[in-house]
Parts: sequence; C-alpha cells; structure tokens
Amino acid sequence: MEYGQDHAELYDLVFRSRGKDFEAETEKHARLIRSRFPAAKSLLDIACGTGAHLATFAKLFDHVEGLELTPTMREVAAKRLPQSVVHAGNMLDFDLGRTFDAVTCLGNAIGEVRSADEVAATISRMAAHLVRGGVVVVEPWWFPEQFIDGYIGSHLARENGRVITRLSHSTRQGDRSRIEIQAIVADAAGIRGFSDVLSVGLFSREQYETAFQKAGCTVEFVSGLRLGDGRPTSPGIFVGTRM
Repeated sequence: MEYGQDHAELYDLVFRSRGKDFEAETEKHARLIRSRFPAAKSLLDIACGTGAHLATFAKLFDHVEGLELTPTMREVAAKRLPQSVVHAGNMLDFDLGRTFDAVTCLGNAIGEVRSADEVAATISRMAAHLVRGGVVVVEPWWFPEQFIDGYIGSHLARENGRVITRLSHSTRQGDRSRIEIQAIVADAAGIRGFSDVLSVGLFSREQYETAFQKAGCTVEFVSGLRLGDGRPTSPGIFVGTRM
C-alpha cells in the first residue's frame, strides 16, 4: 500500500488518539519472544511502517532492523531510528543475507498480500531469516467470520494546535475487505484532506497456521492486543518457533 506523505507523518498520532499504545504492545511482544527464546538479542520488524514499534524494540534488543516497502513510511522510520538499518523491501520476497533471533510483522500488515499462497510465501521468508529456535510473531487481520461488513469508524485527534478528523468505511468484497479512509487536517497552515483505500485479505486461522507449518515452524495462537478503550486490534497473535 502506497501511503501519501500526509498519512505517513500523521500515522502515529492518529492511532495513538484511538488508544493504541505502541510501547506497551512492543513490550508484550518482547515478552512473548523471550518466553520461548530467552537469549534472543536480535530482531527484524517486517512492514515496520514509521518505526513506532521498532523504536521500543531497539531499547529491548541488542540489534534491530526494519523492512518497509513504502518510501514515505520508511523515511519516517529512518529518521526515528538513525542508529538502525531500515531496509527497502517487499515481505513476499526479501532476502537480507542474515538471520535473527526474532522476526515480527505487526499491525495487520500481512493481510495486504493477495492470496493464501502469498501468506505462505511471506511466512516462509520470515522463517528463512530466523535462527533455529528463533521466534516469529505475526498479527493477522480479521478472520472471515469476524469481519463486520459495512463497519464505520470515526474519531478526532488533537495535538499541538493541529486537529485531525478521520473516517473509515469497511466493506467485504469476496475474500477481501475494502477499507476507505477519509481524513481532514487543520493546523496553522490551513485545512487539507487526504484519502486512502486499503485492500486487506480475509484469511482464515487455518490458512495462517498451515503457512507456519509449511515454513517449518510450530505455531501457537494467543490472545490479541486491545486499544485503550478495550477494543481488540486483531483476532489474536500467531507465535511461531522455527524447528
């Protein structure tokens, strides 16, 4: 998904205003990883976006790197983490030439691939970048039976003289969800708007679990994260260990 510069710069503010706690989420993921691999010291964050999770991972692991396809998001992440490498690359076919103790893919990013075969290809690339016994953490998008067709989201964010209103409308289109986003930003420079349309796959729990198994990983499904108002951010978290 190609996010515009406005969306990339405002991404963290918009989600924090909805109650998303990037730091607490990252700490939870780190605990999941170390409960299965206590000696984990290196981590790769796939589809790292603006680096909001990666910045906290950098405090918890000796060595972290990120991978991000979208240039505007990658630019924000690189500025936030000048001491870490943020690679340009696609989760489907990346090859960094090294392995890590842990790999993460958060924020439902894996749902943007186009098919169950691509889910399997993506998780295979993650597993290929793990040491034996290494841990991969994946936050999926909603399973088909959980998706709410016609869902409308709305909220307002304020920060440092800037106000953002954001509306979203989600509809089901076959085995995918179409999410239209409209936002208006008002600040000292004036009023401007931007929009995005996301297409996110409605893959089943079984399709994800099969992908982990094909990649040579055991897989567990654990309870998911919640926003500040109690709303879940996903159906749960997949935790795989490379055999």
